Amino acid sequence: MTVQFSPEALAEAGQSMRSIKLPDAHPPVKAGKIGVLLVNLGTPDATSYWPMRRYLREFLSDKRVIEWPKALWYPILYGIVLITRPKKSGKAYDEIWNKELDESPLRTITRSQSDKLAEMMGDHGGRLKIDWAMRYGQPSIRSRLEALKADGCDRILVFPLYPQYSASTTATVNDEVCRALLEMRWQPAIRTVPPYHDDPAYIEALSQSVERHLAGLDFEPDVILTSYHGIPQSYFKKGDPYHCHCMKTTRLMRERLGMSKEKLRVTFQSRFGPEEWLQPYTDKTVEALAKDGVKNIAVMNPGFVADCLETLEEIAGEAGEIFHENGGGEFTHIPCLNDSDLGMAVLEQVVQRELSGWL
Repeated sequence: MTVQFSPEALAEAGQSMRSIKLPDAHPPVKAGKIGVLLVNLGTPDATSYWPMRRYLREFLSDKRVIEWPKALWYPILYGIVLITRPKKSGKAYDEIWNKELDESPLRTITRSQSDKLAEMMGDHGGRLKIDWAMRYGQPSIRSRLEALKADGCDRILVFPLYPQYSASTTATVNDEVCRALLEMRWQPAIRTVPPYHDDPAYIEALSQSVERHLAGLDFEPDVILTSYHGIPQSYFKKGDPYHCHCMKTTRLMRERLGMSKEKLRVTFQSRFGPEEWLQPYTDKTVEALAKDGVKNIAVMNPGFVADCLETLEEIAGEAGEIFHENGGGEFTHIPCLNDSDLGMAVLEQVVQRELSGWL
């Protein structure tokens, strides 16, 4: 005989099972809640030398980011990079710094995304908690996982805010989550959000952001670049799927927008060190387009869910200067989805899907 239960009965049973009944003299125990932790790349606490150095040391010491042997990389990191780069990076951050809140735009936007998502989803009778963290810098993944656990979250969905998977981004978030769990006696159940580079809601949001931005211009871009953060070629050759994910995102956008490969192109930015990185490079492409007589271009960053140093300073600033200095005409940067209605709709849909069975 087959026994079937209604959704209402299952929901009621689940609620009952998650409530913990304790003896009268038992210390209070918080449990039965569900947490969602949005995790972005990271941010320094200030633009001066020592905060920048702390941030860069944590970031560039990650073996997922720099895969060279420590014996080779650390003398360069501590002998050159951490001596010279903090000042240079600090100046770049200072150009985009949120002076009103005294923080980076990435921190401002990520916090807003968390707050708006909590408002959109509601707290489900106090059972749902939404928080945010940074892989490098503060607030740390460890601290926010511990806070969610202390608040009674025994199930936590970790959301690395990277649409395209790479070992140097998504995997290192998951690594840090696992390191935090190693030190917990009572571990929460953990889910992690998979890459969503081809999610229809994400593609639609990106496409609409392009259409909205272009509608506000008094010129038509001859070329639109989708500029993604690069990774070394060696990572790709070892099996990292990042390049494929980026290419698919742009291909799906072309199909949605009805654009050709010549109109909507893929490039890669932010290379570091002597290795070959994924190509074509964004800065070299922008320079070549200007020299070839292309008068008007737009650049967007589909791999970033929030505007940051790499989009605001490197693309909106530096790439625009390169284009103009080499004879280009109109240049525009299409903002990331950020905490816009389009961006928040994507985050909400992904979270709702990944919480299936829990909430």
